[in-house]
Amino acid sequence: MPRLRDHYNNVINPAMKEQFGYANAMLVPKLEKIVLNMGVGEASQDRKKIEGAVSDMTLISGQKPIVTRAKKSIATYKLRDGMIVGCKVTLRRDRMFEFLDRLVTVALPRVRDFRGLSTKSFDGRGNYALGITEQIIFPEIDYDQVDQIRGMDIVIC
Repeated sequence: MPRLRDHYNNVINPAMKEQFGYANAMLVPKLEKIVLNMGVGEASQDRKKIEGAVSDMTLISGQKPIVTRAKKSIATYKLRDGMIVGCKVTLRRDRMFEFLDRLVTVALPRVRDFRGLSTKSFDGRGNYALGITEQIIFPEIDYDQVDQIRGMDIVIC
């Protein structure tokens, strides 16, 4: 069992149940999934760009990402329907807790000029979204093997 899941079950869940007066443990909010998205706009012209993004995302998440395609054609971006525009991964259960633990304890402290996370990034349904400008903050990514610095979106649901 991942360290963060164990901490959630033994410490956070009972504390929230007591603080907010939930009748049973099933009413306490819990993490369902984490979605990682990496948009690669240059992938429509160069196939090598998406291969680098997919390999980076595989190393970061521990599972193979899905390649995302354009839903509509946009002439100003020279984008046609069905062209590759990025990749995404949905993490659940143990992989989700392991990734969140690595994100909070290892990756976010490595961000330059890190001043904490904004509380304004919550949407109306309790999901938290944050953007990362460099994928090299994760220890799995070797700085010398990176072909291009890419950012990614992380949504915690």
